[in-house]
Amino acid sequence: MIRKHFAGFVASALALAVSAQAFAGTVTTDGADIVIKTKGGLEVGTTDKQFGFKIGGRLQADYSTFDGIYTVNGDNADAAYFRRAFLELSGYVYKDWAYTFSYDFSHNAGSSEDGYFDEASIAYNGFAPVSIKVGRFDPEFGLEKATSSKWVTAQERTAAYDLVDWANAHQNGLGIQVSGSAGDSLYGSFGLSAKDQNDVDGESTKQFNVRGVFAPMHEAGNVLHFGVNYAQRDLSDTAFDARIRSRMGMRGVSTSGGNDAGTNGNRLVLGGTNVSPAGSYDNDSALGLEAAFAMGPFSIQGEYIKREMEADSAAFDDIEGDGYYAQVAYTLTGEARGYKLGKFDSIKPSNKQIGAWELFYRYDHLSVDDDNGARAAISDIEAKVHNLGVNWYVNDSVKISGVYVKAKVDNSTNANGDDDGDGMVFRAQYAF
Repeated sequence: MIRKHFAGFVASALALAVSAQAFAGTVTTDGADIVIKTKGGLEVGTTDKQFGFKIGGRLQADYSTFDGIYTVNGDNADAAYFRRAFLELSGYVYKDWAYTFSYDFSHNAGSSEDGYFDEASIAYNGFAPVSIKVGRFDPEFGLEKATSSKWVTAQERTAAYDLVDWANAHQNGLGIQVSGSAGDSLYGSFGLSAKDQNDVDGESTKQFNVRGVFAPMHEAGNVLHFGVNYAQRDLSDTAFDARIRSRMGMRGVSTSGGNDAGTNGNRLVLGGTNVSPAGSYDNDSALGLEAAFAMGPFSIQGEYIKREMEADSAAFDDIEGDGYYAQVAYTLTGEARGYKLGKFDSIKPSNKQIGAWELFYRYDHLSVDDDNGARAAISDIEAKVHNLGVNWYVNDSVKISGVYVKAKVDNSTNANGDDDGDGMVFRAQYAF
């Protein structure tokens, strides 16, 4: 019944958004006048700034082809799928209260039990520049995660994040976050969340995140950015999936939203086990450092991540991992990447005939040291991933991308004995 009503709401919202493309302007009422904007979705608000909402979304259709270590037998496989299919509703009431609902029709976010929500939150902004947000949303950890999936440079965020997939994902739990800025150069946030994962007594796993950013240069094409992140979760008396896995930039090996490589898709396991019994581990912590610089159409950025999962039993050893990436990008047509305090934003084409063209290269590196069980006699498993690609920003809403990915793994292979592989990913994106 809930799905039926939600589907009806979605259909009505889409019909309203489409019909609204025919007009834009101010509507006079017996109260505050209403302003309607249709560029980049449907946005409606009162002239006194007390009430307003926006309907938007994003559609990312991907096709990928890959071989070698990306598949179990090493043969070529491919995948065609919706990476994201979001419908987003956001707005504000009585000026200071804001809300966001983002639903993923591709089912890559959320779950059937908890709903496929990427975000469902309420925020109070009456203490500006401080904001208090409650609900389901991703905790803050990392520069690439802070940047919207619409405007990250490569199709997939850095493989180094796979070391700490819990640190910046809501995992169907709920949280509270306090964030704010001091002037135009300082930003910080603190969040506490309860994840959809229980210990033996039925108490949910608790996690806290802290992020701080200093950006003495903070305008598009003129950016100098530094950041630090820390996250910790309590795994005491909790049975959980302790695997540290990576798709190494190739989502098509295992995804939702359409076809993937199925049983022949190989998702690299760098450490841990899928069934870690209660009492095996205690604190799980992650430290992240980030830096970026941009001058005109050129940008460079990187992050370093370190994780430590502390054993809580003499039968287990600590698991440690670290990773990093470095990325350079250049816009051939001269446009600069947008920047908002704490994150990069979109590239807006200055020439509407040819759009904006961007070239990029990113190197990802991650390694895990796990001396438990079968891995006790194995040296650190390392993954190295090269990403070389091009982005065409056709206009403010449409983006076409292609990337070549080359992976090399040390001390691990697929069933065929392959320790390297390559592939390509193509994406067509529409965001409104």
